[in-house]
Amino acid sequence: MTFLWDSALGLLVVTGGLLGLTLPFGKLATNAGVPAMLWAFIISFGAGGVLLLSLLLRGQKIRLSAHKLRYFFVTAAVSYAVPNLLMFSTIPHLGAGYTGIMFTLSPVITLVFSILLGVRRPNMLGVIGIAVGFIGAVMVAMTRGEAGQPADLFWVAMGLLIPVCLATGNIYRTADWPEGTGPIELAVGSHLASAAMLLVGILVFLGGSSLALLGSVPLVVAAQVVSASAMFAFFFRLQAVGGPVYLSQIGYVAAAIGLFSGTIFLGEHYRLLTWAGALIITAGVFITTKAQSRDA
Repeated sequence: MTFLWDSALGLLVVTGGLLGLTLPFGKLATNAGVPAMLWAFIISFGAGGVLLLSLLLRGQKIRLSAHKLRYFFVTAAVSYAVPNLLMFSTIPHLGAGYTGIMFTLSPVITLVFSILLGVRRPNMLGVIGIAVGFIGAVMVAMTRGEAGQPADLFWVAMGLLIPVCLATGNIYRTADWPEGTGPIELAVGSHLASAAMLLVGILVFLGGSSLALLGSVPLVVAAQVVSASAMFAFFFRLQAVGGPVYLSQIGYVAAAIGLFSGTIFLGEHYRLLTWAGALIITAGVFITTKAQSRDA
């Protein structure tokens, strides 16, 4: 476990795999009638609660400051509340596998934001990688979800906003990381802040009685809470070890899990153009990663 905690590659595989499980769990829940906002709340509240308990059992405390509170709520909005709400809203229309492909765009968009913000200077190889990734994204967007069930362009656009939010979060969390603060503490604070924001939305738009809908999928709720808690413990550690662009590559693993589980276990079917676009996006990300390593 100590080796895994210090291995960027090991953390990448574990974090991406656990993130990918969120896609089929989310589809099972939304198919059972659980609203997207409520399922996003379950992830943040469950992960934040379990990780907080683990901190307290080890005798650790969260010491609040204005900087940390800002970090918690900004991270909560751009990294968890908004992208999870988008993800679980689009899955019923686009499919778990198709929605998972959106995660593969996060590394390219993260690099674009890094360039625009002056975090990383562009080079020709990086520009080529971004262009290749964009071509793949256009191909995937054209298929509009599962084969024979094209979704409205509105839902495709909502799906494309997921990697934009994730990329924004990748940059922000590194740029504003509170000095001397551990990854578990940041995970706890950010997720509880996200849960608080989503709970307000639930009470305003859905009503408190909507919480009873979770009783229809108790096993899925338990599985989601366990996987999300583990995933976010590794997530913030990967942020510290690998940096924002490397972290964004969890999308590869998550997309693979989403496509595999959607196709094999959930009966989803995708056109050849979708698979080809996903491969081209992956190629584009490999090129941008190569460009990043050359700069380093």
